[in-house]
Amino acid sequence: MNKHFQIILFAFLLSFSVQAQEALFRPQNIISPEIHADNSVTFRLFAPNAKEVQVTGDFLPSVKMDTPMGQMDGPGKATLTKDDKGVWSLKTQSLNPELYNYSFIIDGFSTTDPSNPFLIRDVASATNIFIIGGGHADLFKTNDIPHGSVTRRWYESPGLGMDRRITIYTPPGYEKSSESYPVLYLLHGAGGDEEAWINLGRTAQIMDNLIAQGKAKPMIVVMPNGNVIQDAAPGEGNQNFYKPQFMIPKTMDGTYEGAFGDIIKFIESNYRVKANKANRAIAGLSMGGFHTLHISRYHPNTFDYMGLFSAAIMPREDATGKVYSNFDQTLKAQMDNGYKLYWIAIGKTDFLYKANQEYLEKLKGMNMPHEYVESEGGHIWRNWRVYLTQFTPRLFQ
Repeated sequence: MNKHFQIILFAFLLSFSVQAQEALFRPQNIISPEIHADNSVTFRLFAPNAKEVQVTGDFLPSVKMDTPMGQMDGPGKATLTKDDKGVWSLKTQSLNPELYNYSFIIDGFSTTDPSNPFLIRDVASATNIFIIGGGHADLFKTNDIPHGSVTRRWYESPGLGMDRRITIYTPPGYEKSSESYPVLYLLHGAGGDEEAWINLGRTAQIMDNLIAQGKAKPMIVVMPNGNVIQDAAPGEGNQNFYKPQFMIPKTMDGTYEGAFGDIIKFIESNYRVKANKANRAIAGLSMGGFHTLHISRYHPNTFDYMGLFSAAIMPREDATGKVYSNFDQTLKAQMDNGYKLYWIAIGKTDFLYKANQEYLEKLKGMNMPHEYVESEGGHIWRNWRVYLTQFTPRLFQ
């Protein structure tokens, strides 16, 4: 080996060694979040030129935030510390079992964690997630059990004048079985779409786990898009890529409730279902709770089980359609028709708490049978996932 070649080889090896050492501190080689044996969590971010790095997420104490809907609970913030390699870090105290979301704030700029590829989208905000196992949080995990299937189908909606996308969960063994199943129609909130419950709500994991444990009957779960001007979620429909919005035109104006029969017809024409009132349930969060309330009374003798999760109960003075007319009479007719469960749940600090209390007083005043669950916290997915784990075991028994 001549001397010139030895010099080139040495330079190459030296360069490779330096690059390899630098790579130790690049984002792709940083573990974040790191969950420790005691359920504490360390967050890390490589940002050597940053002046301040914070983490914000629902694992921190909540703070009050002013929103167009009034004061709501929002995630707190905590400041990370930088080491001599330019890596910022923060170790939490032990966390309770839960699915948590978080993001970083670098010198005032909010961004996701480049070391964590697991993300969820809520309206137009993307955040990272992680799970602290144990207790109810084990229902949010993918465990070694039989799994159902999740499909995205397109159905014809004559009532809305378009083909629309819908998400459908079928229980384990559906494809090989000749059995017919009951159906839960599960509705999202404002700003959501047919992806919300399956992604943010962990519906498939929850149903797989509850069914495997014998706590819930095998059932089909149908998750439609409640935004009547959309054929599908942003990025999935004929408008392609655009920024999702919280409230869009024709939100909660009665159109969706009036056309809901198109969804039931599609499911009962294309899936093996028990097509009767005793085997249909409907539930939803926030706007989806509003839709549940009105769909179930507008389509009489259709559902035996109703679930209102943090329901957006509000008068509709601006609506002229017949969906919202004769409210008291149609609600009484729903009661007189009979049903098996009218289930209402809300957090104590939810901005819709007062409206729900007023609705409960109305039900009590007319002796309409119902069950009420009150939890801690506000208008948050942490509550709605738990409500789903509490509601579905009550169905079709």
